[in-house]
This record gives sequence, structure tokens and C-alpha cells, in this order.
Amino acid sequence: MIAARDFVGAVVPTQAAFQAPAGRSALKFFVGLHQPGDACHFNRACISINRLRRRRKPVDCPEILLDSGAFTELAMHGRYRRCVEDYAAAIRRLHDARIVRIGAAVAQDYMCEPWMRAKTGLSVRDHQRLTIERYDALIACGIPVPIMPVLQGVEPADYVDHLYQYRGRLEPEMWVGVGSVCKRQGDPRAIVAVLQAILAERPDLRLHGFGVKTTSLVHPAVRACLFSADSMAWSFAARMRGGSPNDWREAAAFAGRIGIATARGTIS
Repeated sequence: MIAARDFVGAVVPTQAAFQAPAGRSALKFFVGLHQPGDACHFNRACISINRLRRRRKPVDCPEILLDSGAFTELAMHGRYRRCVEDYAAAIRRLHDARIVRIGAAVAQDYMCEPWMRAKTGLSVRDHQRLTIERYDALIACGIPVPIMPVLQGVEPADYVDHLYQYRGRLEPEMWVGVGSVCKRQGDPRAIVAVLQAILAERPDLRLHGFGVKTTSLVHPAVRACLFSADSMAWSFAARMRGGSPNDWREAAAFAGRIGIATARGTIS
């Protein structure tokens, strides 16, 4: 039996690795996990800060994409209950205590789906402005890990507008998240339109797709636009089949299926 680590390739993160080498390469895939302890079965994983705030035991995984927990926080409360400095302190503790090998920590963004804006009572432009403000505040904390900025919007033009709102913050070949795409995945062409609009303006950027579902992970045009992606689609699928949504073996099987489904390009 092939271990999960054999088909989710290992790259130990360094500061220099935050800016990827020129040219498109195989998609970097971070399997989304509920339980930090399950990361030992993978070489890359995406885990929420909410699952790690009280963690003391080291997470045995070469590279963790640290999710900010923004979706859960805004969906449940319509606002951030904690200040940026609290998030920064949590990241610093995980790094300094060598609990997590953090490839990047995702900035605390504001999703722009209509139902999310109904929660906050704010506009797309407000959400974009607040996303940049929290990114700036996190950078100002001087934490010793790369911070992933996030582009937000509804229409492709919104993402381009947000790109310019960031001004000079987005350095060449920077690893940048693209938010509010996970609900568009019934038609991958909607995601492609957003990604292509961003890349038309900044082809150098290394785009990361949050919560990408299977339909989009295997779509050639989506894969051509993305440098990396994370997904917890395995958990929902397992629950629908009557399986366990917390079983790492379901996650490993999902990664394997995606690898087989995309034989021309390996999720590494």
C-alpha cells in the first residue's frame, strides 16, 4: 500500500521558497485536515489556526499552510472577535516553539459572497479594504514566517481592482491567495474567468485556490492558472457516503484519486 506521503510530495519550507521559481510547474496540493495529528501522514497539509491555538505537541509534517480561520469567524460572527495581534502571537508561538513548520500563514481576509456581506452589512469594496488593512497589520507584527495576501471580489473585474488596491505590496512572483471561489465550483469556468483576469494583469503571481473542489481540481484550465490549492472536499464526500469526515485515510484516498484523475499533471 502506498503511503500518503508517497503521493503528496515533500518540500521543507524556507523563506526563499515563498517566491516560486519562474515557470508553471506541477500543482502544489495541500490536503485540508481537521485533526493536526493526522498531518503526519502527509507532506503538505492545510490546517486552521483554530485547531492549533492550544497545540503543544509538534505537528509532524514538512509543510503546513496555516489557514486564518477567517471563513468560520465571519460566517459565525460577522466580524473578527480577536485583533490581528492575537493571530500574530499565535503564529509566532507555533513557529518559535517549533510546533508547526509553516510554509505560509494566510492573512485574515473578508470573503465577498453575497451571504457573507449580508453577515457584515458591508460592501465588496469595504471587504477589500478591510482585507488589506488586516494584511498590513499582520505584516507590521514582524512575524518570522511568510504571509499570504488574499485577493477578494465577486466579478473578475473586482479581483483586478483589488489587485491594484494592494499597490506595491504584491512583490514579483509572490504567492497570493484567491478568495471567494469555493462556492463557484459548479461551473469551473467561473473560476477560470477570475484567475485569468488576475493573471492577465500579473502573470508573475503564484495563485493559490482556497477550498477547491474535485471538479475544479481536475479541470485543465483551472490547473493551468493555479500554482497551489487546498481542499477538504474529501471530508464532505466521506460524510455523504456515510463514512467518517475526520478519517485521514479518506483524505489520503482523495489525494490518490485526484492524482489518478490528473495523470498528465501530478499533484505533488
